[in-house]
Amino acid sequence: MLACAVARVTSASAQDNTATTAIDVLATGDHLCCRRANVELTATALETLAKARIAMADVDQVLVGRGPGSFTGVRIGIATAKGLACGLATTLLGASTLDAVAWTAWQAGQRGRLAVVGDAMRKEVYPGVYLLDERGAHRTFEVECVRTVNAAIDELKARSDAEQLVLSGDGLKKYRTAFEGAGLTRMLDESLWHPTGEGLIRASQAPDFRPALGDGDPALVLPVYTRLSDAEEGERARLGLKASPSVRVTGVDEALAGRHLQLRPMLPADLDAVVALDAATYEGSAHTPWTRTMFASELTQPQRSWWVAHDQGRVIGFAGGRLAGADFEVLDVVVSADHRRRHVASRLVARIAYDGQAFGASTISLEVDEHNAAGQALYGSLGFVKVGERPGYFGPDAKGKSHTALILQAKLPLQADAKLMAQLPEPSASIRPWPIVPAPRNAASRQKIEAAGDLVLAIESSCDETAMAVIDSRGTICANVVATSVDFHARFGGVVPEIASRKHVEAIVGVFEEVMAQAGRHFGCDTLAASDLSCVGVTAGPGLVGALVVGIAFAKGLCAATGLPFTAVNHLEGHLLANLFETPDLRPPFVASLVSGGNTMLVHVRAWGDYQILGATIDDAVGEAFDKVAKALGLGYPGGPVISRLAARGNRKAIHFPRAMMHSNDYRFSLSGLKTAVITYIEGEGRAGRAINLPDLAASFEAAVIDVQVAKAVAAVEETGVSDFCIGGGVAANPELRAEYKREFGRRGVRVTVPPMVVCGDNAAMMALAALRNWRAGVLFSLTQDAEPNAKLGCWSSSELPVIGPGWPEKPS
Repeated sequence: MLACAVARVTSASAQDNTATTAIDVLATGDHLCCRRANVELTATALETLAKARIAMADVDQVLVGRGPGSFTGVRIGIATAKGLACGLATTLLGASTLDAVAWTAWQAGQRGRLAVVGDAMRKEVYPGVYLLDERGAHRTFEVECVRTVNAAIDELKARSDAEQLVLSGDGLKKYRTAFEGAGLTRMLDESLWHPTGEGLIRASQAPDFRPALGDGDPALVLPVYTRLSDAEEGERARLGLKASPSVRVTGVDEALAGRHLQLRPMLPADLDAVVALDAATYEGSAHTPWTRTMFASELTQPQRSWWVAHDQGRVIGFAGGRLAGADFEVLDVVVSADHRRRHVASRLVARIAYDGQAFGASTISLEVDEHNAAGQALYGSLGFVKVGERPGYFGPDAKGKSHTALILQAKLPLQADAKLMAQLPEPSASIRPWPIVPAPRNAASRQKIEAAGDLVLAIESSCDETAMAVIDSRGTICANVVATSVDFHARFGGVVPEIASRKHVEAIVGVFEEVMAQAGRHFGCDTLAASDLSCVGVTAGPGLVGALVVGIAFAKGLCAATGLPFTAVNHLEGHLLANLFETPDLRPPFVASLVSGGNTMLVHVRAWGDYQILGATIDDAVGEAFDKVAKALGLGYPGGPVISRLAARGNRKAIHFPRAMMHSNDYRFSLSGLKTAVITYIEGEGRAGRAINLPDLAASFEAAVIDVQVAKAVAAVEETGVSDFCIGGGVAANPELRAEYKREFGRRGVRVTVPPMVVCGDNAAMMALAALRNWRAGVLFSLTQDAEPNAKLGCWSSSELPVIGPGWPEKPS
């Protein structure tokens, strides 16, 4: 369902001094979109504004449905809304789609008890029971959750007011018969089962509305997730974990249940155990235990980290905190009495500190009772030092005395767990408060911006990097920012599409803020504004569809808010154009090898925009083969860099591996057989009890890959008669491959170009070259453009000569 509405909201004070809100709905654009949300959403928003006779510049606030619902649809909605908010420099709020359904029923005149059951796929629903009275729709539950259909039916039937319940929600489309068979037969008309734009607005303006997104900062608006990702569920299955009783209720197993002293994120199903443990720990002390509602509220808030420790499925400890500016505040740390002095608390604090670092915090702080000597010793061992006191903060205790709180603080990262801390990502870029208002510019800055001509913003989100760059009319990269989520994928041995999509939604506003600030510094001011841009270009394919749609939706929202032109660019062409950063005078015709985790191909570039694919892999790509071999060896992800480092110390002739299709007399590649041969070798050595010489294996495997790549590239250059050869893609960073190309072609008088290392991996600087060229050539697209995950090289291209400037900004990211 695509829901859109424009309303005028006014607040006034009633005679009893209570605030009242008047909602005047000016136009709506609700309709079923049949999985075309990214095609129709932005256009529908503009059409709805037009019907309301409201200009985009007159919008004071943006509101978006956070779910629960279709994961892809919710992310598209939120990414679009973030683009709108960034373009308008206005606040973004989010509301529950379940609340919107309830308010839609209320607006239609329904009163009494209403059970909303949203479709969660997989024979699951999102249930929520509301009380509808004359004042509005009121929740009777704390947080959204997912239930199996049977569990939801059992819970509703067990209610004392079951006979009074009226049902609504799109889950009834699939499961109506099941609910009716259980005696839950009172249902609203099907026309009221979906959330509407008006329902969403009314939900957000309700007196008891509880926003879960801070002060309207779009970076804090995230989807409502009620289950772990498929990869995380699969991880538990690979560990051989048995289903726990929570599966029947929530459809999600307790992460790592049945293991000794494991840590995992806190789930709604943990609330009762956590509340009981908190109460038992602080009984009779000066510390006031938290309530269930307080814990439940924390789980819905952004930039929080709450983890539990459990032993054989029993919660024996927990810790949590929240981001507050550049500091991560620890809110509570509790360990059961029978599990203390086992480093549980230090592990929990280290875990939430890791998340705090990822959120962008540079310090971590907490309060500890002045009489809690054990706690002070623990935190001292983690690097915390006293920075202040809060007299009377705790208490009164059982004796009626209040206690002073010692304020302790430590710098991040903590040095508590070396293995964990070694994996810490760099803090994500973030500028606050929101909205960001550019400072006044001096004459020199204004002159630099004017002299730069048209400024184009490029956005890249085809895989696991969220990247943006700003390029000027002369092809100078004014800013280049890349935020990677590789650490989140490493535990699974490869990129997980759903996690990639989630991380793009989380990172995209921070990346936008940072790239605009970096471009501002390039011009001598604090930041650029959207009004400084001339065009927005975004990678439309090829790539992971769930990742692509986030970048595209954000770009279209930004363009809709500002009226900026929109252009689509091709990810593969971006890798090809990255060679211009090394050789600005590179001109067709030439042959290019594009090698990455998803692609391996030889291309005859006959002219800009005229690309002949000479041959491509028929199975695995080169980067994919590196990752799979590294995974088989237990070397982690990504596999390319670690294998390359090992190979530098090994003998490339130590082990003979097959050179698949070396003599096939065409330009096709096959890596599957080579990968299988390496894994077979590893298994054979293991059965024989022989230790594997990893450097030799890595060097021999790498040599087998490189020999085929180079041989076919040489043949392609000779057949086409070109005098230039270049390489692009993540595997282009492999030192031995770069060196071998230069050696072989150097003997033949062919110029070889390899891109700078900084633009071998996915980045937006290379996409900016294509975006600028499209803008200059007038290759523009409507805001109905969708992702094309299987797009061919040449899509959205132009025959115009790309423009390349003199270099990079001060510190390329």
